[in-house]
Amino acid sequence: MNLAQKLRSIRKAEGLTQAKFSEISGMALGTIKNYEGGHNDVGLQVVMQVVNRPEFQKYTLWLMTDKTAPEAGQIAPALAHSGPDVTGSSRSGRKTG
Repeated sequence: MNLAQKLRSIRKAEGLTQAKFSEISGMALGTIKNYEGGHNDVGLQVVMQVVNRPEFQKYTLWLMTDKTAPEAGQIAPALAHSGPDVTGSSRSGRKTG
C-alpha cells in the first residue's frame, strides 16, 4: 500500500469526506483528490502535516512503517474505533436445536 492509499484508508476509517479531511489536515481539497486519484505522490511534508494533527497521531507508526503498537496507542485504520467498514451479520428468525 502506498502513502496515498494509506491516507485514504485513514480518512475512511475516521469517517471523513475528502472535504472534511482537507479542512482538518490543512491540505487543499484538490491536493487530496490528486493523491487519492494517483496523480501525485505523497511526500514526507504531507505525512508530517497529517500525523501532527491530534486526530491522526494514532496512525503515525503504521503510516511510516506498516507496524502497529496498540499498547502505545499506535493503530492501523482497520483497528480504528469506527473501522473502514461496519461489519456484522444478520440473524435469521429461525430457531435451532
